[in-house]
Amino acid sequence: MSTVHEILSKLTLEGDHAVAPSAYATIRSYPNFDADRDAMAIETAIKTKGVDEPTIVNILTNRSNEQRQDIAFAFQRRTKKELPAALKSALSGHLEAVILGLLKTPAQYDASELKGSMKGLGTDEETLIEIICSRTNQELNTINKVYKEMYKTELEKDIISDTSGDFRKLMVALAKGRRNEDHSVVDYELIDQDARDLYDAGVKRKGTDVPKWINIMTERSVPHLQKVFERYKSYSPYDMEESIKKEVKGDLENAFCNLVQCINNKQMYFANRLYDSMKGKGTKDKVLIRIMVSRSEVDMLKIKSEFKRKYGKSLYYFIQQDTKGDYQRALLNLCGGDD
Repeated sequence: MSTVHEILSKLTLEGDHAVAPSAYATIRSYPNFDADRDAMAIETAIKTKGVDEPTIVNILTNRSNEQRQDIAFAFQRRTKKELPAALKSALSGHLEAVILGLLKTPAQYDASELKGSMKGLGTDEETLIEIICSRTNQELNTINKVYKEMYKTELEKDIISDTSGDFRKLMVALAKGRRNEDHSVVDYELIDQDARDLYDAGVKRKGTDVPKWINIMTERSVPHLQKVFERYKSYSPYDMEESIKKEVKGDLENAFCNLVQCINNKQMYFANRLYDSMKGKGTKDKVLIRIMVSRSEVDMLKIKSEFKRKYGKSLYYFIQQDTKGDYQRALLNLCGGDD
C-alpha cells in the first residue's frame, strides 16, 4: 500500500511565484509618457462645452497607475485644482466611478471600497469578503496602513464594530495579512494533518470547530492549502466547498466559500464574480467596476482566459452586451481587447 508520503510527493506545489504580476496586466506603462501633456489635454477636455469624455477615458485607461498619479500631480500644478475633484464635477454615473477609481492608488482604492462597504446602516458583506479574501499579505498590510491614513481609524476596528460572531473572527484574521508565504518547503505531513483536522473539525463531528477552520485557512500558504483541499477529499465524502455549505450558513458560509475559491484559483474566482455581475437582468456595476479597476494591472489577462474557458464567450463580449457609451469604452480598455 502506498504511504501517505508517497501519494503526497506526487502532488506538486502550484503557483506562478517566478512571474512578475504585471506579466498578466492589461494596462501597462504608456510609452513616450508626458504627464504635462496629458494634464493639459484633460484640462481642455473638462473645459469643453459638454465635456470631452472620450479624451478623458482614452488617456486615463491607457496609463499605468503610477503614470496617473503623475498626471494628477501635473494637473494640480497647472490648475491649482485637485484632478479627482475636477473630474468629479465633470463626470457622472458609472463612468465617474471608473475614472475616480483609476486615480486612486491600488491600496487607496481598496481602502475606500472597504470603508464604503461598512459605512452607514448595514454592511455590504460581499465587498468586504471579496477584498479581504483575495489580497496578498503585502497588499493587506499596505491597505491597513493607507486605511488608517485616510480614515484615522484602524481597518480592524471598523470590521469589529461592523460584523459579529465567527464571520467577524474570520475577517479579522484575514485582514491581519499574516498568511505563511514560504513556498519553498513542501511539508507532506502537515498537508495530511491539516486535511484531517479540517475534516475532524467539521463534517466528522456534530457542530463545527470554526476556530480550527479559521486558523488553518488564514495562516497556511496558498500552495499548501491547495494541496490540503486536494488531500481533504480522501477523508471526506465532500470537497471543501461542499463541506462548508453543509456546516455553516449565512455570511460565514459565503466568506469561507469565497476564500476556498480564491485559494484554489484566484483568477477563476474573479471570472465567476464578473460573470455573476453581468448575467441575467440588470448589471451589478459596483462589482464589475471594482474588479476591472483593481485587477487591470495585476492579473486581468489570466482572468479573461479563465472567463472564456468557462463561459464560452469572452469577457470583452459580455461587457459589450451589458454596458454602453463612454462607460463601456473605459471598461473595454481595461479589459485590453477581445480574446
